[in-house]
Amino acid sequence: MTENPSHPTAGLTTSSHDLPVSPELSRFMAANWAVSPSPDAGALAPVRAVTPARRHRLSARFPGERLVIPAGELKARSNDSDYRFRPHSAYAWLTGLTGEEQAGHVLVLEPAGPHAHEAVLYVRPRSPRVDGNEEFYRDRRYGEFWVGRRPDLAEAEQLSGIRCAHLDGLSGGRTAPTGRNAATDPELARALSELRLVKDAWEVDQLQLAVDHTTTAFEDVVRELPRALSHPRGERWIEGVFNRRARAEGNGTGYETIAASGAHACVLHWIRNDGRLNGDELLLLDGGVETDSLYTADVTRTLPLSGRFSPVQRQVYELVLAAQDAGMAALRPGASFRDFHRAGMRVISEGLAEWGVLKHAEGDLHRRYTLCSSGHMLGLDVHDCAQARADAYLDGVLEEGQVLTVEPGLYLQSDDETLPPELRGIGVRIEDDLVITAEGARLMSGALPRTVAGIEEWMGNLLEG
Repeated sequence: MTENPSHPTAGLTTSSHDLPVSPELSRFMAANWAVSPSPDAGALAPVRAVTPARRHRLSARFPGERLVIPAGELKARSNDSDYRFRPHSAYAWLTGLTGEEQAGHVLVLEPAGPHAHEAVLYVRPRSPRVDGNEEFYRDRRYGEFWVGRRPDLAEAEQLSGIRCAHLDGLSGGRTAPTGRNAATDPELARALSELRLVKDAWEVDQLQLAVDHTTTAFEDVVRELPRALSHPRGERWIEGVFNRRARAEGNGTGYETIAASGAHACVLHWIRNDGRLNGDELLLLDGGVETDSLYTADVTRTLPLSGRFSPVQRQVYELVLAAQDAGMAALRPGASFRDFHRAGMRVISEGLAEWGVLKHAEGDLHRRYTLCSSGHMLGLDVHDCAQARADAYLDGVLEEGQVLTVEPGLYLQSDDETLPPELRGIGVRIEDDLVITAEGARLMSGALPRTVAGIEEWMGNLLEG
């Protein structure tokens, strides 16, 4: 069989082991296709109602300038296999579009007078099934038969509420478009982060949904502990159980799940998750389900694998819990963002001094055992709004509608000779998600118990069931 010379593969993403296509097959593939269902625009109606105001706020910051916000490009995982695509958070926030088919798409805000912009969404529309266009069944990256259906231009407009144009019309689809580009312009990236610091009601609802699914995933993990304890890679079993719920209920996890047992809990971002579980030790589980709208939870619980805390485990846990309580109590509109961290660290320092680990509670020597800050903004990214200026975030004040984590921890390294032997190798972090309200803060993850007694009762009920 010979390749059809009138239909070259140039421009198509193909592989060395793809079979050639004859002229007869090419003509046959192009004919006799029924009209297929279009995407459901109703599902995006709630977010489509709020995205125009978000774009207007961005427009007001850059009058008369062309603004370019790319969704991002596919990235190869190995050879011709790509990672699953997730659009850039700023693009998702401004368009409401979150699917994997958004790869390569670009939102452009074109100046339309001195104080306004017109939004144009440049997309790769669905390939027509006509003779001469083989993309729909031959292209491994974008072909409908390979990766699923994309909207055509009219459908994309209906979904987004934004005027859509073919991606090829943007600088020929081959070079970066002119204008301020969020991928390369720090000032535009900062503005987009700062605009997202305060969440609207729809965003808070999505974050609560993410937290609720995360709560269910933690329950799944506890029920699976007997099987995980018998597996040579029990940490990885835990990871798989959590991630299964994340994929079943949402887009997946908002970040790599941390399933750290024993001394592994002293590694802040332990994602190898290859250790065996020991029933006498603790499990630090840090995970977050990401919704289909891409908002993520971020919750940590430190659980006794036996179902009961030992005396020394309880000692460490209750100090961290007291620090978290103090941090949460400091949350209110107008408070400094740093206040909740300072409040928690005072408790930690005083506790370490009472134990005799520190000679006194003053200074910053406690950081040897805590290592990092006690929380961060939360939203479309697990560490949300990270490009915001310090005076708007780290050195700023809290506002109603902001969502953040409070997550003090103690990480007592197994080789730390400043510690008594019984404390070495214990890591405890307790992390919850909260939204700032007019009265203070609302605990979004309160369905998961935090106290020693509450955790032991919760685990016992799940394991008995």
